[in-house]
Amino acid sequence: MSFFAKLFGLNQKATVSKDVVTQATQESPLFNQPSFLELIKKRRSIYSIGKNLQHTPSEIEGLIQEAVKHSPSAFNSQSSRIVILFNESHQNFWNIVLDVLKTIVPAEALAGTEQKIQSFAAGAGTVLFFEDQDVIKGLQEQFELYADNFPVWSEHSTAIAQFAVWNVLAEQGIGASLQHYNPIIDEKINAAFDIPAQWKLRAQLVFGSIEGEAGEKAFIEDKSRFKTFG
Repeated sequence: MSFFAKLFGLNQKATVSKDVVTQATQESPLFNQPSFLELIKKRRSIYSIGKNLQHTPSEIEGLIQEAVKHSPSAFNSQSSRIVILFNESHQNFWNIVLDVLKTIVPAEALAGTEQKIQSFAAGAGTVLFFEDQDVIKGLQEQFELYADNFPVWSEHSTAIAQFAVWNVLAEQGIGASLQHYNPIIDEKINAAFDIPAQWKLRAQLVFGSIEGEAGEKAFIEDKSRFKTFG
């Protein structure tokens, strides 16, 4: 039996008009799935987040793992390393960040800094993105001709992984924003969470339930960004 016959519950010998098939297809769940481009547009920086998620930590962990696992990397190096923090670990992470910032932020700016960090701690979890430097060094030794490029390609790899995870969470209605408090927090974070010395922290994606919509996003003119030749 054909795909459409199964989809519409038709006998193979039955005939239907093109309009009926088109209408039924458009009304089917398969047809109404958002496109990849629509999902990309849905991903935004959400700063007002909470802990009211419908997903369990295990479900979120699975989504993150699959997103990173299937993200491309140079030479299939798979250099990205991920640490996912929930509950007390998530809170402890942002406590450490704040403690570090208190040592370097001017007194007059401290109140605003504390408020910002507390807004992150109000979320449900944090994804820490690392790059394994041993993998990069190994590739540099194996492919000396490209040695200077592997650190750059590592940055590409982590960026793709970050983008993939962010989009997967957005698809599930989970808000997130990407932060970069490395390298000033690296030493304390490595000690607190037993991070291997060869893992280099690259970014922190804090996530949670969406408690406030993203702000307006402005775009520069396309002609200043794109060129096409044919």
